[in-house]
Amino acid sequence: MSSRPTPRRTVLTAALALTAVTGPLASVSAASAPAGGGSARPEGSVDYRAWSTFPQWSGGKGAGTEVVRGDRPGLVIDRPLGDVDYTDPHTGTTARWEYATWLSPLRRLDTPATEIVVSWNARTPTGTWLQAELRASYTDGTRTPWYVMGRWTSGDAPGDIRRTSVDGQGDKRSSVSTDTLAVDDRASGTRLAAYELRLTLYRRPGTRLSPTVWRLGAMASDIPDRFTVPASRPGEGAGHRLRVPRYSQEIHKGQYPEYDNGGEAWCSPTSSQMVVEYWGRRPSDRDLAWVDPSYADPQVCHAARYTYDNQYKGCGNWPFNAAYAATYHDLQGVVTRLRSLNDAERLVRAGIPVITSQSFLATELDGAGYGTAGHLMCVTGFTESGDVVANDPASPSDAAVEHVYKRRQFENIWLRTKRHNAQGQVRSGSGGVCYLYFPVRPTTRQARALASVGVR
Repeated sequence: MSSRPTPRRTVLTAALALTAVTGPLASVSAASAPAGGGSARPEGSVDYRAWSTFPQWSGGKGAGTEVVRGDRPGLVIDRPLGDVDYTDPHTGTTARWEYATWLSPLRRLDTPATEIVVSWNARTPTGTWLQAELRASYTDGTRTPWYVMGRWTSGDAPGDIRRTSVDGQGDKRSSVSTDTLAVDDRASGTRLAAYELRLTLYRRPGTRLSPTVWRLGAMASDIPDRFTVPASRPGEGAGHRLRVPRYSQEIHKGQYPEYDNGGEAWCSPTSSQMVVEYWGRRPSDRDLAWVDPSYADPQVCHAARYTYDNQYKGCGNWPFNAAYAATYHDLQGVVTRLRSLNDAERLVRAGIPVITSQSFLATELDGAGYGTAGHLMCVTGFTESGDVVANDPASPSDAAVEHVYKRRQFENIWLRTKRHNAQGQVRSGSGGVCYLYFPVRPTTRQARALASVGVR
C-alpha cells in the first residue's frame, strides 16, 4: 500500500489585518500533570489554555462584541465597528462585511514554547464567519506580527466565504504552517514567551445574524527534538476498550475528488466522524441529502466537505476538524498534545477516545501494511498487556478498521518529533498531537481526566 496522505504541512501567508484590541482565562498546564502508569515523567512542556466561561470571555477586551449568558456562554456581534471588503481568494468574489473584535489577555507561558496551535468551537449561520489570529512575544521582548490562524465558517452556502488557512506568514524568526505557528530554528534558542489571541466576527451588513464562539483555546508546547521517546509502562487504561463506530476512508476512494482528491486522503474527517458518532451525534438526513445515495457511510463524505481547507487543499487542518466536531449539539473539540500513552490511557478509561496524528514507514508499525507522511487514527482502548487498540481508517472495509498495534511502536511514531522517510531524509513527527472531543457537560471522571492533560 502506498504512502498516504501527503504531508499535512504547507507554508502560509497573511491577510485581513484589522484593528486589535486586550483580557483572563482558564485551564491547567499539562506540564504539571502526573504521567500515570508509574512511568518516568515525560520530557517537554504542553500548555493548553481556553476561554469558554462567562467570566473568561468578560475578561477579554471586546470592541463591538458582547458575551451572551446561558448554559454555554459565547461571544457574538453586538454593535459592529464598521465595514470591510474581503476578496475571497478561492472564489474571486469581493463582498462587504460588518465586523467586531475580541482580544484575549496576554498569556505568559511558564515554559517558553516553540509551537502554538489555536482551536475554536463556534456556530456561523449562513452569511457570517470568523477569523482567529495569534500574536506572540519572543523571550527577548519583541513580538511577532498578527498571524491569521484560520478563516472559518461552518457552512459553504452561496455567498459564504470559503474556509481557509493563509499561506506565506512569517517574520524570519517564526512562521505559520497551515494551522501551526512555529519558531523557524529551534537550535537558535528562539522561543515564544507569551501570546494573545484575537477573534474577528463578520456578518453581512444589515443582518442581525452573528457567529457565536463558545470556546477559544491555544496549545503552546516545547517538545524536545527526538527520534525515539522514552518507553512507558501500561497504566490504568490497560484492558479497557470503547465502542467507537468504525469507518474506512478507503471505501470512499474516488468519491468527491474536489475534497482532497477523494476518500483515500480522508483519514482526519473519517476519524472525526467516528468520534462524533461515538458521542451520539450525526448529520441529519437533510444534511446528507447532497451525497450520492449509492455511497456507503455518507456521513464520512459530509465530514470531508465540512473540514476541507481550501488553501491547504485537504481535510487535515487540525483546528478545522475540532471546529467541525463542535458544530454538533453540545460537543466540544480541542487540539492539544499528550506527552505519553499513559495520558491516552487515562482519557480512554474515562470514556474519551483520542484521535492521534503520526507519520511512519511501513516497517515501523507492524500490522498497518502501509507507510505515511501524515495520518490520523482513533485510539479506542488498550489490551491487557498495554498494546494500543485503534480504529485505523486506512483499512479496506469498515469491518477491518479495528487494529491492535504494539505499544512501543505506536508510542514512538506518535510522540517523536523527528523521523526518517523512505529516502533516509530527516522529516518531522507530530510530537503527540491529538484531537479530543467531549461533551459540554462531561462526567466528573471525564472532567478529571481532561484536567490531568491540561484541558478544562
